[in-house]
Amino acid sequence: MRHIKEPVVIRAAGNKPKRIEELVGRASTGTPEVSVARMQSPAGWEEPTQTPEFDEVTVVLAGTLRVECAGETVDVRAGEAVFLRAGETVRYSTPSPEGAEYVAVCVPAFSPDLVHRNE
Repeated sequence: MRHIKEPVVIRAAGNKPKRIEELVGRASTGTPEVSVARMQSPAGWEEPTQTPEFDEVTVVLAGTLRVECAGETVDVRAGEAVFLRAGETVRYSTPSPEGAEYVAVCVPAFSPDLVHRNE
């Protein structure tokens, strides 16, 4: 058993500061199989599209996270989740005034080398 008392803060992509707190993953625990991170993004935050090499489950805790994928746009609200498969091109943003707080689980673990952002 490993008790994780503090996350590792990871620099986020996007037009505004977003906080990523990785609890389990490559940066925090050296775990390549899975990553779990808490995200806090402000109102008006957006990032470039990406085509990651990992599956990602995102659970919104507060606010609204906008997810654009395959020509579809979905606003994911508190208590809801979205699941994306590796290889899907996606763009995340938080256009609502309250921003968003959410947890992302990536399999295998998130890595800047696996996310493939289109900047």
